[in-house]
Amino acid sequence: MPHPHLWPRLTVPVIALLLGTLVAAPTRADDGPSRADATDYSLTVHPDRTGPAISESMYGVFYEDINHAADGGLYAELVQNRSFEYDRADNAAYSPMTAWSETSVAGGTGTATTVDDGRRLNERNRRYLRLDLDGAGDRGAGFGVINSGYNQGLTLRKGKRYDFSVWARTDRPEGTSLTVGAATADGTALAAPLRVTARGDRWTKYTGTLTARTSAADGRLTVTAGGSGTVRLDMISLFPHDTYKGRANGLRKDLAEKTAALDPGFLRFPGGCLVNTGSHEAYEAPGWERKRSYQWKETIGPVEQRPVNANFWGYNQTYGLGYYEYFQFAEDIGAMALPVVPALVTGCGQNKATDDPEVLERHIQDTLDLIEFANGPARSTWGAKRAAMGHPAPFGLTHLEVGNEENLPDEFFARFTEFREAIEARYPDITVISNSGPDDSGATFDRAWQLNRDADVAMVDEHYYNSPQWFLENNARYDAYDRQGPKVFLGEYASLDNRFSNALAEAAYMTGLERNADVVELASYAPLLADTNDAQWRPDMIWFDNEKSWGSANYEVQKLFMNNVGDRVVPSTSSPTPATTEPITGAVGLSTWATSAAYDDVEVTAEDGTRLMGDDFSGGDAQWAKAAGRGSWAVQDGAYVQSDESAEDTLVTAGDTGWQNYDMKVEATKKSGKEGFLVAFGVKDTGNTYWWNLGGWGNTRSAVEKAVDGARQTMTEDTTTIETGRTYDIRIQVRGRQVTLFLDGERWGTFTDDKPAEPFRQVVTRDDATGELVVKVVNAQASDARTRIDLGAEPASRTARVTTLQAAPDAVNTADDRQVAPRKSTLRVDGRVLTHTFPAHSVTFLRIRE
Repeated sequence: MPHPHLWPRLTVPVIALLLGTLVAAPTRADDGPSRADATDYSLTVHPDRTGPAISESMYGVFYEDINHAADGGLYAELVQNRSFEYDRADNAAYSPMTAWSETSVAGGTGTATTVDDGRRLNERNRRYLRLDLDGAGDRGAGFGVINSGYNQGLTLRKGKRYDFSVWARTDRPEGTSLTVGAATADGTALAAPLRVTARGDRWTKYTGTLTARTSAADGRLTVTAGGSGTVRLDMISLFPHDTYKGRANGLRKDLAEKTAALDPGFLRFPGGCLVNTGSHEAYEAPGWERKRSYQWKETIGPVEQRPVNANFWGYNQTYGLGYYEYFQFAEDIGAMALPVVPALVTGCGQNKATDDPEVLERHIQDTLDLIEFANGPARSTWGAKRAAMGHPAPFGLTHLEVGNEENLPDEFFARFTEFREAIEARYPDITVISNSGPDDSGATFDRAWQLNRDADVAMVDEHYYNSPQWFLENNARYDAYDRQGPKVFLGEYASLDNRFSNALAEAAYMTGLERNADVVELASYAPLLADTNDAQWRPDMIWFDNEKSWGSANYEVQKLFMNNVGDRVVPSTSSPTPATTEPITGAVGLSTWATSAAYDDVEVTAEDGTRLMGDDFSGGDAQWAKAAGRGSWAVQDGAYVQSDESAEDTLVTAGDTGWQNYDMKVEATKKSGKEGFLVAFGVKDTGNTYWWNLGGWGNTRSAVEKAVDGARQTMTEDTTTIETGRTYDIRIQVRGRQVTLFLDGERWGTFTDDKPAEPFRQVVTRDDATGELVVKVVNAQASDARTRIDLGAEPASRTARVTTLQAAPDAVNTADDRQVAPRKSTLRVDGRVLTHTFPAHSVTFLRIRE
């Protein structure tokens, strides 16, 4: 995942192509009746030509434990904080008793305390619960704890079985009776109680089954102990018996099934930012580091022996879902396993390189051991551990990625090279994947790609999260990539919201991925899962709560493509959308991000020198509108000052939204804070603007960003940083669609924003198994696309199978309203040439037998 500046949570649909870019203009066809709301196109297929083969694994899924995707999500455990290991290191609101509270039955009394001492279950599971029982109360009295589960509670379904387990020890020679129950938040029983007797003062695992009498979403699990004395408990667990594929320590069935329904070619895991952030030390004495990078050896073996960790995304991760479970899940859904290991250079805003040779050597050896765990014979050291967990046969690992979104390309690549050399020396058949940083362009991206090309790396992982406009404009991104260079793994991408307009832009872009299948071998939308009650990132492919799950509009697009990939691209051409070019138009603005800054002597002049506005703030700030409504703006000492260091995106605007072809000048001084200045131009409103972001991203670089309906994309950038207390002279020259920028009288950069945001895209593939052409057409505009299709040869069948996704641009799928869903139909094909009208805002796949 990229830096937080690229993490907007959008609420406005992308309906039109804004900011005066190339705008589609409907035309009339000459050979048939015309409709005012239809645009005419042609699509020609060339079945006699050979396009690139498509990898069997081209489309896959990226799984990261973000948005509570593991604990409380895909990992089916219903008990939250089952081992009492929650800690402020995970989240400032956490304690070892998070999700637990004391409870009593029939007057039972006692105390419940979490303890970290020598009587613990094991060294890695350091805390346990001690119940000191007073022996008071009536017959059947008990004292213990109640767990509230995740979100509103444990979801139990009538007639379903739930597997309970607990590790316990007691100091009472005759044993301690434990009663396990399930009830709603108001105390209504959901199942007949389970009773077990803990015996002996050594840790022993006890199990049983609860069967739900009725359904509830606010369930609570209670464990009470009778009598007197002290009983110690740990790893209190409740799993649905009906997990995916019926596996113990298994996965939530509906989430796994929705993932499997995508028919993914690969499963990239376990991240993401949680792979390469935090300490690279192991979980061991004396420090017992709680904020660690994801280290695979900690996540295998018996779950009670796996340590916990602080998740980068602000909560606890239990590692109950670990590397063995990931490999098993990949196998169960027919996907290639693609693990990611840390490269010892942190990313995701941390940007630190570990220089300890011993730590690096250990991690390299751990990676070699990982390959043995996946592929080694059952008699090998790590293969034996896999076999002991229930999988004697190798998993068949073929690809492995080192690192994730490192912003220090040279430091990363030096360490990547050591990993790569060690892996290729022992396992030459493993494809070792590198990456190009967190963005689609820029200094880090360029340097990383240079290093990868020079070293003849097999595959490079690109990540980017951009506006729908960017995806419509950049369909041809991979057309110019070197066919002899490293292959591309597009490991993370999305267009920043879950509306159908976003999914349409992604669909249009995917036609370009398939057309370039000889360069782009793997691609995965990101992220996969999100708990609607507690999400750190939006958009996501599959949303869920405790009871339900649903695929987003983006999921439906991904599923349509992933279920209809084909084996080879069939070359095809189509006519473009007629377009008109309009100049960049809009007012001007000033802003800050986590910074206090002062602005003075603003001047805007037309191309002919006519003064459009000027402000030295001697008369106040009457010309400026506080458009964003954030920050603390005031005139101080003859300058316009934003003084709130904590405020982000504090845009104020001035001038006419109809301005074109002008120069803007302003003096800017950083007073304090984390970043620099934001000087805006071409301002339509707060969500549709350009701004020059000087000293952005924690004052590590500068860029011009363009926003369309709140979603930003980078137009140009460099490594400029901003000094506190220094006054900078800024000038922005706008001419048509070209912008030139000057800093302290020196030309800083220029760009021309003239890429067409083409809304009509297509690609054709051949499905060898069915003998069909798959014609894939995206129409991401408000007008129908009446299209003359020339198949290039007579079809073998007069009927085409049609699948269509069509909805309003702002349509969003929810738990109870699936606005975006595939519609099946058939189409009569009378010969080589047919005419079909693709509806506005639609994705349509035609399957036609050759």
